[in-house]
Amino acid sequence: MILVFGGTTEGRKAVEVLEEAGKPFYYSTKTGEQDITLQNGLRIDGAMDRNRMSAFCREHDIRLIVDAAHPFARLLHQTVAEAADEVGIPAIRYERLFPPRDSDITWIDDYSELTTQHLEHKTLLATTGVQSIARLKPLEQQDVRVVYRILPRESSIVAAHQQGATDDQLCFYESGDNIDIEADAILLKESGITGGFQEKVEAARRRGMHILALRRPTLPTLFHQVNGPHGLRRMVERLLPEFYPLHSGLTTGTCATAAAVAATRRLLHGETPQEVPVVLPDGETISVDVGYGDGYAYCIKEAGDDPDVTNGIEVRASVERAEHFEIYGGEGVGVFTLPGFDFPPGEAAINKAPRKMIEENLTRLISQTSALNLQVSVTISVPQGAEIAHRTFNPRLGIEGGISIIGVSGIVKPFSEEAFISSIHKCMQVAKASGTERVVINSGAKSERFVKALYPTLPRQAFVEYGNYIGETLKMAEELRFKSITLGVMLGKAVKLAAGQLDTHSRRATMDRAFIQQMLSEAGCQFSLADLTLARELWQLLPKERIGDFTRVVIDHCAAHCLPLVPHCRLTILLIDDDGHIYERPATT
Repeated sequence: MILVFGGTTEGRKAVEVLEEAGKPFYYSTKTGEQDITLQNGLRIDGAMDRNRMSAFCREHDIRLIVDAAHPFARLLHQTVAEAADEVGIPAIRYERLFPPRDSDITWIDDYSELTTQHLEHKTLLATTGVQSIARLKPLEQQDVRVVYRILPRESSIVAAHQQGATDDQLCFYESGDNIDIEADAILLKESGITGGFQEKVEAARRRGMHILALRRPTLPTLFHQVNGPHGLRRMVERLLPEFYPLHSGLTTGTCATAAAVAATRRLLHGETPQEVPVVLPDGETISVDVGYGDGYAYCIKEAGDDPDVTNGIEVRASVERAEHFEIYGGEGVGVFTLPGFDFPPGEAAINKAPRKMIEENLTRLISQTSALNLQVSVTISVPQGAEIAHRTFNPRLGIEGGISIIGVSGIVKPFSEEAFISSIHKCMQVAKASGTERVVINSGAKSERFVKALYPTLPRQAFVEYGNYIGETLKMAEELRFKSITLGVMLGKAVKLAAGQLDTHSRRATMDRAFIQQMLSEAGCQFSLADLTLARELWQLLPKERIGDFTRVVIDHCAAHCLPLVPHCRLTILLIDDDGHIYERPATT
């Protein structure tokens, strides 16, 4: 079991990440006032000291703690670290993203540092929460007027009064981060991006306020730190591998970025760390293992449990000083030969998102050195790329000579439907860019081999594999305004499609014997299906004189579900048997 301390935006995100496992976990808040929906999570509320937390962990067999509480919950952070150490389990700190500290802000580490020299105008708006009122009361004895901005809920108002605040000293958070209070100075907590810190700073500046800010507390060293959902999942997979049935991986774009960061660190500082930080497109940072060779750094592609032929390959980066920032493709990185991609034919097959990721990570790294005007050229290479490319979609996409460097989020979720559908969409776009008026969609290489013989003049980009996503692929054809679409389907998927299953994956669609029996009756066939295991066995069971009638019935049922998805396309459905014989339904608009 996992125990999560939340009550924050990060707590909500942690819940989303853990819910993906489909397993129970505990979610704890101090007050119970956060409105949150849990599917597998079990809600507990109330503060815990170290003894109670340690006892809870032992009693409920807690194997991992996730601290996703507020950055300033200093006591909780310390308690979690001590309890985890006492019980002997790991603890993850889900931290927020923080903008760089602005030198125009007066930074302090404790309320005791506030003096009248900071508050020469003697009026302060404190946005540091109701629990800070008692800490700020001494300022009032120095003739400083303090206004406390608190949450508009009864428990906060009661707590403010208990600490000596009067009604005329209270104001309340409204929607947004506008500051409508007249004050000469404002006190903020370094609450990060999700805490609206930057918005409050900008609002205060518009009103000409002097800005003071409390630095966030230093975390105990015991924590494994992450600052986003991808990093949290990967850290849980590492510390508690059995929690997720399937593990995530890294895109080739993330691997290329990690290698480029490592190569740049060696170029600038002579450093060769075993892992480097990589900032993902969503802003979070993950650590990635790297290695070094003669003139390059490398990262081994880790696909997790996603079936990926690129798993285990070595993605290299070599970096040199240059006049302008450039990214090149080296050995094993393919080249675009057709339109329809982020870059024109002739460019290296390094997609837009990975290029941006590499540039932003290296720009950030270089800006942290004294060589602020330094520019570099980066060459990405994959020694095994040319060989592996033959087992990818690249040949049909018109990408030649190697693999693509791809990835939008930087992380590969196992068996990601989104990723597979995205690859289908890219194939469909390339087919459209090839100029063909007809696209031929098939479930896989076998059916495609049989169907290609019917369309010898079509470019190879016109043939697209849909896997199991028949409905999604048909919708793409309609959106891209293909004039004609041919659907090639073998009997196993056809009987599911005929029953209305537009996604034929076995997790969602099973063979419906009763419906198959109904179609046999419509075709004038009468025999038992009691021993039928696979749909393809029907080819041996069907009387030869009834095969034509049965295939017509199956195709008609398939068409009934497909035609509404492509109202502007001419649809041809081909039913293919195991020997490559094709049964056709005439094109229908």
